[in-house]
Amino acid sequence: MRIIVYLLFVPSLIVFIAADTSFNITQTKSLSYGNTLVSFPQGIFEFGFFNLGNPKKIYLGIRYKNIPLQNVVWVANLGNPINDSSAILKLNSSGNLILTHNNKVVWSTNSQKEAQNPVAELLDSGNLVIRDENARNSNQEEYLWQSFDYPSDTLLPGMKVGWDHKRKLNHQLVAWKSWDDPTPGDFSWGFALNPFPEIYMMNGTKKYHRVGPWNGLRFSGVPEMAPNPVYLYEFVSNKEEVSYTWTLQQSSLITRVVLNQTTLQRRQYVWSDIDVSWKLYSTLPEDECDNYGVCGANAYCSISASPMCECLQGFNPTSPEKWNSMDWSQGCVLKHPLSCNGSNTDEFIKHIDMKVPDTTYTWVDENIDLDACRDKCLKNCSCMAYTNSNISGKGSGCVLWFGQLFDIKVLQTGGQDLYIRIPASELVNREERQGHSKRSTIIIATTVVATGTILLFCIIVILGVRRKIAVNIERQLEDMDLPLFDLLTITTATNDFSLENKIGQGGFGWVYKGKLDNGQEIAVKRLSSSSDQGIDEFITEVKLIAKLQHRNLVKLLGCCFQGEEKLLIYEYMVNGSLDSFIFDQSKGKLMDWQRRFHIIFGIARGLLYLHEDSRLRIIHRDLKASNVLLDEKLNPKISDFGIARAFGGDQIEGNTNRVVGTYGYMAPEYAVDGLFSIKSDIFSFGILMIEIICGNKNRALFHGNQTLNLVGYAWALWKEQKALQLLDSSIKDSCIISEVLRCIHVSLLCVQQCPNDRPTMTSVIQMLGSEMELVEPKEPGFFPRRIVDEGNLSSDQNQVTSNDELTITSLKGR
Repeated sequence: MRIIVYLLFVPSLIVFIAADTSFNITQTKSLSYGNTLVSFPQGIFEFGFFNLGNPKKIYLGIRYKNIPLQNVVWVANLGNPINDSSAILKLNSSGNLILTHNNKVVWSTNSQKEAQNPVAELLDSGNLVIRDENARNSNQEEYLWQSFDYPSDTLLPGMKVGWDHKRKLNHQLVAWKSWDDPTPGDFSWGFALNPFPEIYMMNGTKKYHRVGPWNGLRFSGVPEMAPNPVYLYEFVSNKEEVSYTWTLQQSSLITRVVLNQTTLQRRQYVWSDIDVSWKLYSTLPEDECDNYGVCGANAYCSISASPMCECLQGFNPTSPEKWNSMDWSQGCVLKHPLSCNGSNTDEFIKHIDMKVPDTTYTWVDENIDLDACRDKCLKNCSCMAYTNSNISGKGSGCVLWFGQLFDIKVLQTGGQDLYIRIPASELVNREERQGHSKRSTIIIATTVVATGTILLFCIIVILGVRRKIAVNIERQLEDMDLPLFDLLTITTATNDFSLENKIGQGGFGWVYKGKLDNGQEIAVKRLSSSSDQGIDEFITEVKLIAKLQHRNLVKLLGCCFQGEEKLLIYEYMVNGSLDSFIFDQSKGKLMDWQRRFHIIFGIARGLLYLHEDSRLRIIHRDLKASNVLLDEKLNPKISDFGIARAFGGDQIEGNTNRVVGTYGYMAPEYAVDGLFSIKSDIFSFGILMIEIICGNKNRALFHGNQTLNLVGYAWALWKEQKALQLLDSSIKDSCIISEVLRCIHVSLLCVQQCPNDRPTMTSVIQMLGSEMELVEPKEPGFFPRRIVDEGNLSSDQNQVTSNDELTITSLKGR
């Protein structure tokens, strides 16, 4: 179960130094340290001086006035902090704000407009504006300057992302280097003025993620942008501007979008007054397929497929050897050349539910239909695909793609049709197809009645089978002596599974926070009604942990099975999952070495109970950072037993032809041959130990002239006797060197290639809790990985180049 609770641990060190407040700044009224400018008329925001943890670094900016956490939305002097309280902000006669410190200008606005009576105000939208009081009085008001034109890392309702051609302004988000350092970082999010404009997330000058072009309803790659009662979206593209903005339909909500340098995600939060926290609403990139160009040219990515990359029809891998080893960087090429002789013998394959390709090399005509669009593409030898530029209504307009097609993704729902050009030889002869179509019509006409009869019979049978399955499940649940919750109780507790209560996504459904009538907080795992595996997962998880009682295992409180609903009710873990701490630079600082060592020990004790002390021997099969939850005291609890296996007696291993789990944590014998045992859990535990120690995921890292995953990097440092270089910089001052080295040593023993060489959990706990002499580890089991192009690597040893936390559900064991 993957529960992600975004209780934002931005400590109370973010303090506004506020004594006196005002509603405007004029030429005779300045703003100094200890004063704030409050937004008018409701006082939602305030503008003033503050620090972000370091009292010697003072910033001038805007924050939410009555929200204590993650509240700063804009900073003026981003990379130029002030070191004492002598700074002052004044409004001069030309209508510009000027921040000075020790008689030096630290920051200023850049309005070129003349003002007779300038005034600076903060609006309830969070927009700091400078206006001419005389112009407002004469109903001719136009802002001389506004902070909305110069975003920081946050997008608020009403703010624009895009280009203002008239004023030559580029409105884009730029990530901070860290939560306590608003210096502009490497990541930005804004529009590229392609012929068909779209928004990119950029890592420096490299494309990291794109949302796809606006298709009349939404961005092509963001199907969840459907009409809803919460948000209104607006896209504008004309001679004066190209922009995107959103507003709220419910004034009671407080929402923001943040580009985060530490997690490389675009985050959108919804504030909850009930439990004083920000709730995660959506995240970009959403999955591995959202990483720009992950499958190379002329291929598409499907997160539900294995492997996730596949060549488009009519194309073959450029390098079959690399493609088969999951290195998709070289993409695909046409099997046969296009005709390109004016004979128009090429054909188009219709692909549905797609995120359309990168629009850098495109051509758009809003005034022609799809048939004319197809003809234009056929007449240009470089044209490789086409579709409607606007899919609203019956569809309209035309967009053509030239050259190679990059960054295509298959969406589960809400995608659009894309017509891709291939040689006619890839299809059967057109006349044969037409003849086949006529014969098919006759066949269909003569069999429709019989088909309808068979279909009706099948429906009756299916309903009967489903009813038997439901009755069987209910009987099994009753036999487990586990509390059964009424569906109404859970829907009430979760506010009818509302968006505000959604806190994470498990393997087969969403997870919601709820509160029972007695005040007890719960986490509800709602299994997808469309997943056949969901029923098996449901029964397995209930059977395995219904009677398990251990301080380091998440506690199952009960379940609910009514109609299509399959619900598991767990104790609520206020601090969410381990990965939200150790892989986050800001929250990771809150977890010193003693806390991390305590967590390692707790996970080990939980695994020992599963492997040796519980009624049945249980192999988890998906131990990873996101499946370890933390309670209010940061005690670890292992969760998500949906794919676990139980054995009786002395049995300690098994095999399967359906390998499930998470790429990066799988033991090699399990990933390749489907063999799992307590030793495959030990391997996963070893990976997790290394991640906790270094604060990085087990993915590709650059070391010397090699590209290694984290295990390979740790092994290389161990052989070079430089193991302490693994240590997360945030715990260097708090760690005990001998404990760290012992943990690294034990972790390498856990990830050895041969299962028989790996220790048991009993041995692991003994080794961690004593000073006994340890054997030298043998070479680890390196899980096959995709090696990236070294030309894209930084010289930084810790440069992340791929994300290996991908759930695998359809690899076939032998």
